[in-house]
Amino acid sequence: MAKDNKIKKYSTGSTILTAVFVVICLVWVMPIFEVVTNSLKSNNYINLDVFALPNAESFVGFANYLTGLTFGNYPFLKSAGYSVFISVVSTFLILLCCSMAAWYIVRVQSKFAQFFYYLCLFSMIVPFQMVMFTLTNTAGSLYLNTPWTIPVIYLGFGAGLAIFMFVGFVKGLPLEIEEAAAIDGCGPVRTFFNVVLPMLKPTLISVGILELMWVWNDYLLPYLVLDITEYRTIPIHVQYLKGSYGTVDLGATMAVIMMAILPIIIVYLFCQKYIIKGVAAGAVKG
Repeated sequence: MAKDNKIKKYSTGSTILTAVFVVICLVWVMPIFEVVTNSLKSNNYINLDVFALPNAESFVGFANYLTGLTFGNYPFLKSAGYSVFISVVSTFLILLCCSMAAWYIVRVQSKFAQFFYYLCLFSMIVPFQMVMFTLTNTAGSLYLNTPWTIPVIYLGFGAGLAIFMFVGFVKGLPLEIEEAAAIDGCGPVRTFFNVVLPMLKPTLISVGILELMWVWNDYLLPYLVLDITEYRTIPIHVQYLKGSYGTVDLGATMAVIMMAILPIIIVYLFCQKYIIKGVAAGAVKG
């Protein structure tokens, strides 16, 4: 009887938790659903009722998407090109530099390495708003205010989380494999790229996805650093989707937002299992 009561309590608790998480999921999905539906409605009907579903009168198909590609005096594809370049290069730099730094921190174990590690951890708790004005002046002085150089700034801001995750994973790697590679004549560089880096694959994928999502969706840093009259990423492009006298085509804006979030949603859906594996591996090892 006691066992049956425990099973019933567990079943009831599981049902309640499932219902709670379903409600939370619906709350999170609702804004995306509204963006999708409004991107298929004409601008007048969006102004009349944002939450109404498209009908025969309000439905315009993909006309908003075509308008969004050419709306305003700055082409969407140009903004998308800058976003892709900045996101890919920034993520690549973070993965390469931070994985090497984490390997050095774990294997060298000097006071300098420990100090550098704690400095990176400290950078995670410093709010961006505390340094953004100083950063703007520094970026201008060092000529880091272009799409080709701003990945260096992203490397600095993304290093804290990346090094934290890489260090946790590297601590669990067997040192004997690296010693065997050294006996075979591998130097530190060859040992890292031929032996250590392939073993870091789970964390590389999880860190890469997290950093890619962050850089792709970031608005404030490019807005402060870049010359927005010449260089615009997609988040900045959305803000400037205005016509004459400040009018906003909500249908085209929703379509552009949908085109902006769709690639990163697809990437996340296909790679979410690697995020969980990488975070778990970095958390329990060492």
